[in-house]
Order: sequence, then structure tokens, then C-alpha cells
Amino acid sequence: MDRMITLMVRLRAKPEKAAELEQVLQHLVVEARKEGGCVDYHFHRRVDDPCSFGFYENWRSQKDFDEHLRQPCQVEFAKVHGQYLAGDIDLEFYEMRSPYNK
Repeated sequence: MDRMITLMVRLRAKPEKAAELEQVLQHLVVEARKEGGCVDYHFHRRVDDPCSFGFYENWRSQKDFDEHLRQPCQVEFAKVHGQYLAGDIDLEFYEMRSPYNK
């Protein structure tokens, strides 16, 4: 059986693009939560830095996450994210090791 995949994402907006980026990221949340392989998908803005954003995502499997990356909104964001970001996107992948029974 595939193990659940957890992804933690950090990204930093260009100051003049932070509000616009937040709207784009909110849209990604809405779309991701519609996907069958999405267990949960949470979007955060750092309390002490309004240009810093993060995601915490859980996917049923690596296959489900790979399918997520092929969704139109993800493909589009991959094309345009540079106009919003002040640096690279930091991705950390984890394999869930504790039991999950939902």
C-alpha cells in the first residue's frame, strides 16, 4: 500500500505582489481540495512577515500528488509564479509514518 505523502511549501512574494499572490494561492486551495487524492490542503500566511506564505498538504499517495501537478491551475501557476515570487519555492516532501485511518 502506498504511504501518504505530505508536502510543506514555503514561498516569498515580491512585496508589491503579496496581495495578488494571496488571491492566486487561495484559488489553488479551492481547486486542490476538489481532487480525490487530496486528504487536506492548508494555506498559511506568516504572522510576522506578510510576504511569506506556506502550504501544508497531505495526499493519499505519490500517484495522487503527481496527478495534482497535472491539474490546469497547477500547470498555469508553474508558468507564471516567477512574476509573483521574490525567490525560489521551497518544497519539503515527507512520507507519513504515523497511522492515518480516515
